[in-house]
Amino acid sequence: MSKDSIHVVMVPWLAFGHLSPFLQLSIALAKEGVHVSFISTPRNIKRLPKVPANLAPLVNLVEFPLPSLNNNLLPADAEATLDLPTDKVQYLTVAYDLLQEPIRHFITRERPDWIIVDFSPYWMAEIARDLDIPMIQFSMFTAAALQFFGQLDSGNDEIQKESKPLHELLLSPPKCGDFQSTVAYRKYEVAELFATIAAENASGKSSLEREGIVGNASRAMVLRTCTEFESEYLVQPRNYTKPLIPVGLLLPDELPMEERNLAQEPWQKISKWLNEQKPRSVVFVGFGSECRFSKTQVYEIANGIQLSGLPFMWILQKPRWALNDIDALPSGFGAATDGRGLVHIGWAPQKEILAHPAIGGSLFHAGWGSAIETLQYGHVLVVLPFVFDQGLNARMLVEKGVAVEVKRNEEDGSFSGNDVALSLREAMVLEEGEELRARARKAVAIFGDRKLQDSYVKNFVEYLKNYRGTTSV
Repeated sequence: MSKDSIHVVMVPWLAFGHLSPFLQLSIALAKEGVHVSFISTPRNIKRLPKVPANLAPLVNLVEFPLPSLNNNLLPADAEATLDLPTDKVQYLTVAYDLLQEPIRHFITRERPDWIIVDFSPYWMAEIARDLDIPMIQFSMFTAAALQFFGQLDSGNDEIQKESKPLHELLLSPPKCGDFQSTVAYRKYEVAELFATIAAENASGKSSLEREGIVGNASRAMVLRTCTEFESEYLVQPRNYTKPLIPVGLLLPDELPMEERNLAQEPWQKISKWLNEQKPRSVVFVGFGSECRFSKTQVYEIANGIQLSGLPFMWILQKPRWALNDIDALPSGFGAATDGRGLVHIGWAPQKEILAHPAIGGSLFHAGWGSAIETLQYGHVLVVLPFVFDQGLNARMLVEKGVAVEVKRNEEDGSFSGNDVALSLREAMVLEEGEELRARARKAVAIFGDRKLQDSYVKNFVEYLKNYRGTTSV
């Protein structure tokens, strides 16, 4: 490696909502000539998309076996959050923390110019400090969510002067100058948020504590966003004084024809059906692989799809409570929607389906990565958030005028099939949703502009070159 080249080590958390963006950033940096060492476990690396052949020499996928735990606390093949029920994820964190020493040895040997880390590996702060290597945090948050969490820092004197009880802050939008934000949690989301980020767990460090240690030790924070979409939120959060660097939306590359799934078995049935539908008439329904639905929630979504009368393509991960694929859906759903839509149980090539001209909208959880993939094609969004920052993303997308959020009970978060159907029809066909559809189509000018988004990566690479080897920024 020449002395002019940059070497970056990536340390993502063991969730595919984190692994995938970290890999996308790795590939984007490699296109600019940066050497990347991407660290994860063997099974996770095997499940990630392939690095383009022309970039493979620049992206080193470094496998560290996940340490086992006593008392069978972690199944042998569990290496990511999607492999586990929610209450077992804490043990994945314990095993992840045991990677500290192997990763320390690797970084000591490689001596990279930078380390780019996720929120969870708080021990990377000590490694970076001991080896005098600058560290950057890559946050999965939107700028809107980052601003929201910025008002929760009790250690900030300015915030303390206007302090409210924490539960009130969680229900209050952040202050962003003259801009009136609507980004905040609903009552029913607050309890789950505490259980996710602030509660004690087997590792001895909550997500909130981990985030704080990583943030304090980092030279800067990188966000997957751009000023063209979030300019009002890309101002310095009150609890963060370091550079905030938008790295663009990290648009996934189009697959080569020989790697596309829809043209091959067993996906030809889906492709044939989509080809028979009118342009922008089909609603895509997909909540990813980590949404833990109750039976009531799945059945109400199914009821809403049925009541909407719209053509649909539903990718459903088989719920843990379902005895079989048939049990995953309410009785009679298949007969009632026969010919109007398809349900596929299990993994499917979501990006390829979203790219099909028959798709016009998407019902999903408001995950930021999925929102980017969907708005890249100008599809209108129907959001039904479930965990962590999804509620904040949903409010931001509604605020931007590209989404409608399914109405829910403010106390317990329940929703009905009728609520789902009304939102789907507003987004897809009703006259009152025409402006919504028009704004979603216009969003392609931002979310589909590869040259624009790549320019953010180029600027970030210049930052890496200009500030490597410095003790401060």
